[in-house]
Amino acid sequence: MDSGVEGLECDIPLLGIAAWSGTGKTTLLEALLPRLRERGWPTAVIKHAHHEFDVDKPGKDSHRLREAGAAPMVVASGSRFALMMETPGRQEPDLPLLVAQVATLKPALILVEGFKTWPIPKLELYRGDHDRPLAAGTDPWVRALACKPEEMPSEILDRLPAGMAYLDLDDLDGILDWIVDWAAGQRSAKR
Repeated sequence: MDSGVEGLECDIPLLGIAAWSGTGKTTLLEALLPRLRERGWPTAVIKHAHHEFDVDKPGKDSHRLREAGAAPMVVASGSRFALMMETPGRQEPDLPLLVAQVATLKPALILVEGFKTWPIPKLELYRGDHDRPLAAGTDPWVRALACKPEEMPSEILDRLPAGMAYLDLDDLDGILDWIVDWAAGQRSAKR
C-alpha cells in the first residue's frame, strides 16, 4: 500500500487532498462524496483545522462531561454520533490515531483534507496562484495534480515528474475516475 506515515497500519486506501487555503478542497469534496458512494466507495473524511473548534455547546451535558475529563466523550442519537476528545499539549493532530479511529467504521476510502505536508499519497489542487509554490514538483507523495490547464504555464507542467496524473480541476468526472482507479489499485495491491 502506498502509505508513508510511520505507525499507520491501514488496509483502506488513504488519499490526501492537498491545496492552499481557498483553493476549493471542501467544495470539491462536497461534489465528489455522493458520486463516490454511488460508485461503491463510501468515503470517510478527516479534516485538519488550524484553529480551536468545538462541536459541542457550553452548558450541554456532553460539554460539561468533556470539560470534567471524559476522554473520549461520545454523544449518540439514532441518527448520528460524535466523538470528542481533548488533546492538550499537541501542536498538530495525530493523523495515524485519527485514521485508526475512522478505519474501525470500515469505509472503502479515506480522504484527508488539509494535512498537506504529511507523507501520504496526495491529489494536489492548484488554481494558478503563481506566488504560491506548487507541491507536485517537490513533494514525492503527490500522485496527481488537478489544475486549470489554461492557467498553468507549460514550463511548470514540463517539470512535473513522469507518471504523475494531470487532471483538469473543472472536470469532476475525470477527477472522480482518477480517484476510483487509484483507490482500486491501492486496494488490489494490498491483497
